[in-house]
Amino acid sequence: MNRCQPSLAICAAATVITLAIAACSHDLPNAPNAAPPPGSAQASHIHVMPLIGHALPGSTPTPSPTVDNGIYYHGGPVILAQRVAAIYWSTKTIYAGGPAPGTTGPGSADGSLVGYFLNNLGGSPYYNINTTYTDGAGTAIQNSVTYTQFWASNTNVPLPIVPVIDLQMQNQIIAGFTSGRLTYDPSTLYLIFSDQLVNLGGGFGSVYCAYHGNFTWNGNDVKYAAMPHDIDFFDCSALSGSPNNDAAADAEVNTLAHEIEETNTDEDLDAWYDNSGNENGDKCAWNFGTTYTTANGSTANMQIGTKDFLVQQNWVNANGGGCRLSW
Repeated sequence: MNRCQPSLAICAAATVITLAIAACSHDLPNAPNAAPPPGSAQASHIHVMPLIGHALPGSTPTPSPTVDNGIYYHGGPVILAQRVAAIYWSTKTIYAGGPAPGTTGPGSADGSLVGYFLNNLGGSPYYNINTTYTDGAGTAIQNSVTYTQFWASNTNVPLPIVPVIDLQMQNQIIAGFTSGRLTYDPSTLYLIFSDQLVNLGGGFGSVYCAYHGNFTWNGNDVKYAAMPHDIDFFDCSALSGSPNNDAAADAEVNTLAHEIEETNTDEDLDAWYDNSGNENGDKCAWNFGTTYTTANGSTANMQIGTKDFLVQQNWVNANGGGCRLSW
């Protein structure tokens, strides 16, 4: 996701979308946080993933006596062992094989392709790229993503097209905590998946494809991500075919990886990013590197578990930096 500069065309195009304006106008290095969405009691603190072709250029490393990897630590916390929880927010099953509406369970019981990706991302050569990042004490992030739980929430379900403001998403997560449907954990990223044509945040498909952020609940720092139905918009999917014959899920895992790896290294938007405000995923957004053709004729570039996927590269924080598929 990208921290946007107000002068860029992507931000100018967002002038009619309140949340998108807030997302574009904040979180440049040393800039104040954005104002919360209208009516919000929570401080909205987010960072968006741009549409295809709208990614900001990464900063050029400044020559130095030591190796400059093109991304810099700003003193904030990182998550050393990433956990994720999925909230499937719909009156029906969003992804084939996924949880039935109204149910909860462990991540291992999520039979969708999205669930498969979440259960196999940690420990992969691809996710090992995040081990090149550290906390302030120099402790390396682990090659670990644990899918702990899901909640197929069928309450307060958003309607297609109608913008879903950030406060509504925050309140749904809080409802999960207070009802016992979700367990709060400071190292967990709460992923909100929506159904077809649901406009999470108000700028989906016109300004961004997904975003991550954090807010405070009862003194706890909650990390979350808006994960709209990316296959709905041309500029949020780079598929050529569908490697797993499930186009909606195959498109979603690309933005999903982006949000997880960025939360891992920049959970509160004050840790790792470059001089343009780009987090590690931003620096390689929509850049897939070397690809190959799968048995069904689709384009892929990596295996996660035993399945083929098309997932953007991630920025390696070593050896001068660069976009890589593995480490």
